[in-house]
Amino acid sequence: MSVLKVIEILGNSEKGWEDAAAQAVAHASKSVSHIRSVNIQNQSATVKDGKIHEYRVNVKISFEVK
Repeated sequence: MSVLKVIEILGNSEKGWEDAAAQAVAHASKSVSHIRSVNIQNQSATVKDGKIHEYRVNVKISFEVK
């Protein structure tokens, strides 16, 4: 039996939502081991001069507790 824990973090990117999620996972993996999955909760963006400036995602990351 595995025990999983879930944390919620925010990721951002100037490239897109997919990159924002990848950035969130990359940053979390620096201090969290055994990441199993991510669940994108929310997507948003900031606008500057009439164009999307930054993409943002709220990500729930589940990982195995050893």
